[in-house]
Amino acid sequence: MSINFSQALCQTSSNLKLFGLCDDSPPPHKAAYIDETNGVKWIAVVVNDDKYDVTFTAIDHCITINRADGKLSKRCDGVLTFNTTVIFVELKEIGGKGNDWVEVAEEQLKITIGHFEAQDDSDNFNQKKAYIANSEHPKFKESQTRRMNQFFLDTGYVLRVENRIIL
Repeated sequence: MSINFSQALCQTSSNLKLFGLCDDSPPPHKAAYIDETNGVKWIAVVVNDDKYDVTFTAIDHCITINRADGKLSKRCDGVLTFNTTVIFVELKEIGGKGNDWVEVAEEQLKITIGHFEAQDDSDNFNQKKAYIANSEHPKFKESQTRRMNQFFLDTGYVLRVENRIIL
């Protein structure tokens, strides 16, 4: 089944040196988006020193991805694209200690990346990354290095667990 990961209705863009990614709290459920002005709302900060023309395509609440049984699949919040780089992003606003939210986010990213890699468009990108961004800066019980290494082996994507995305 073909999935359009570049639906214009789901896209926002920026070429500023600094902008943010937002995912407003429900209700209602809205798609994530780029914001260039209200830093208080930013879950992830995107550092774009070279002023690339960056497109953010919202996936959750915008692009339908179904499982084999026809039910809606888990998916990440969105994907940043520019030139030959693709960066899948899961946005969280969860404080405290523990890794449960990281495991959930990692699964959402893996499922979405799996669907993306099944599309012909995935061949257009040679830099492939994924970010789990949390605006609350939670404390981890352990390092995320093992998780990031395993993610790369499983997907071919470099995973970072931080809310500062440097292009």
